[in-house]
Amino acid sequence: MSIQDKIRDRLRRQGRGAVFSASDFADLGSRAAVDQALSRLARQGTIRRLHRGTYDFPLKSARVGLRSPDPDRVAEAATRRFGARVQRSGAVAAYVLGLSNQVPARPVYLTDAPSRTLQAGNRQVVLRKAGPRNLVKAGTIAADVHQALRFLGRHGVDDRVIAHLRSRLTDRDKACLVQDGAAFPAWVRDVMQRVAAP
Repeated sequence: MSIQDKIRDRLRRQGRGAVFSASDFADLGSRAAVDQALSRLARQGTIRRLHRGTYDFPLKSARVGLRSPDPDRVAEAATRRFGARVQRSGAVAAYVLGLSNQVPARPVYLTDAPSRTLQAGNRQVVLRKAGPRNLVKAGTIAADVHQALRFLGRHGVDDRVIAHLRSRLTDRDKACLVQDGAAFPAWVRDVMQRVAAP
């Protein structure tokens, strides 16, 4: 089986919507051979090149055609190439957690990789280099809650926010808040404890 066929087979197993870079297929052959196989697949329309070195296996809709990739997956794939951490920003985390109805037009992700803006279908995804304080427990539910609470601000967190998080998060999520809460500022830790309380 050629490298191209192996990539196609792996993508079928992952399913449409997968976002990846050449480094995700390093086990299949040399970088040059993988790049060549990805270029061929992109020319055939099997995959879509989002930006340099990053592609997706696009979701298709009868109504709108090729859909834009999930911004979370784009940010993860782009930073995975560098072995970097990535974390949803406050606005993105608040939307994902249902604490904001505002869909971020240009979703921002915090990372220790270089800052850049990625074109992902018809939208842009922004990677913003951030300090270690903003990347504590990056990629966890606790980090998402931390970023969302910071976005709302200490005075924007009331009983309604607590009740919403309590109803939305699973018991496992709440256990993570208790376990990871010590890594965050005292006021955030207090909110997490209230959310996780029986």
